[in-house]
Amino acid sequence: MVETLEQVELCILPLNTSCMSTLVSPNATLIKTLWYCIALLTVMLNLLVIISISHFRQLHTTTNVFLLSLAVSDFLVGLAVMPAAVAQQSCWFLDKITCALLLLLTFILTSSSVGSMVLISVDRYVAICVPLHYSSMITTNRAKICVSLCWICSVIYNFIILKDHLSQIDMFNPCPQECTLVMSSISGVVDFIVTFFCPVTVIIVLYMRVFVVAVSQARAMRSQIVAVKLRTQTVIVKKSEMRAARTLGIVLLVFIVCLCPYYCPSLAGQETKGNDSSAQIWLFYFNSSLNPLIYAFFYPWFRKSIKLIVSLQILQQHSCEVKII
Repeated sequence: MVETLEQVELCILPLNTSCMSTLVSPNATLIKTLWYCIALLTVMLNLLVIISISHFRQLHTTTNVFLLSLAVSDFLVGLAVMPAAVAQQSCWFLDKITCALLLLLTFILTSSSVGSMVLISVDRYVAICVPLHYSSMITTNRAKICVSLCWICSVIYNFIILKDHLSQIDMFNPCPQECTLVMSSISGVVDFIVTFFCPVTVIIVLYMRVFVVAVSQARAMRSQIVAVKLRTQTVIVKKSEMRAARTLGIVLLVFIVCLCPYYCPSLAGQETKGNDSSAQIWLFYFNSSLNPLIYAFFYPWFRKSIKLIVSLQILQQHSCEVKII
C-alpha cells in the first residue's frame, strides 16, 4: 500500500535514477529523536566523568588516567559520531569529505577505546597480582605516556587501513545519501585481529588471572590463613583494588558484548559493510552511554562529584581539594 503524503515525507535528491529516495516516516522520526536524546545523554554523562577526574585532585590516579581516556573517546562518539549517523538517515546528506572524516573518526575512536580497555586490564592485573610493585611499575606519568601512544597509534593505524577506501570514497558512495564503509575481506580480517581478537584475548587472559588471585585471597582470608604480608598494607590496598577491579571488569564485559556483533561478519570471512551492520554499529555506539552509568552505579566518588558539579560547588575556591573518596 502506498503511504499518503501525511504519513511519509520524501527527501528530494538530485536527478539520478540509480539512487534511491529516502523516506522519512513518523516512526523513523521518533527513533531518530530517541537516538538524539541518547547522544545528548552520552555527551553529558561522559562530560561529568571528564570534569570529575580532571578537577578533583584526589581522583588524579593512574587508573583514572585510563578512565579519562575512555571517557574522552565516549564523549566524542556522543558529540560527533552519533548525531552525524542519525542525521545521515534523514534529509541531511554529508559531502564526501565530511563522510570520509566521519568514517576515519569512528575508526580512530573505536581503536582508542579498545586500547584504553587493554590499558585498564593491565593496570588491574598489576594492582591485584603484583601489588607491592604497582606504585613503581605504573606511575601517573607512565600512564599518560601510554594513553598518548594509544591515541597516536590509533590515528596512524586507521589512516593506513582506510587509505584506499578514503581515496576512492566517491566510487564507493556514488549517491548523496550514502556514507558507508566497504572493506575487503583481507582488510576486515586484519582489522578484526588488530582491533578485536588480540586486544580481547589480552583482556580475557589478564582478567582470568585477576579472578584467580581474587578468589584465592578471599578463601585465605575467610579461613584465617593469611600470610604476614597480607595482614599489613597489601590487604588494605587490595580491598579497594578489588572493588575497582570488579567495576572495571563489568565495563570490560559490557564493552566486549557490544563490540562482538560488529566483528561477526569478519569471523565469517565476509566483507565489512557499514550499511549492512547498522544495528551492530549502534549497539557499539550505545556502549559509550553505558560506561558512565556503570560508574554512577558502582563508584561512590562519581555520584559525589556529580552532586558537586551540578550544584556548581566546583566553582568555589579550593574545591579541587575536596575529599571525594
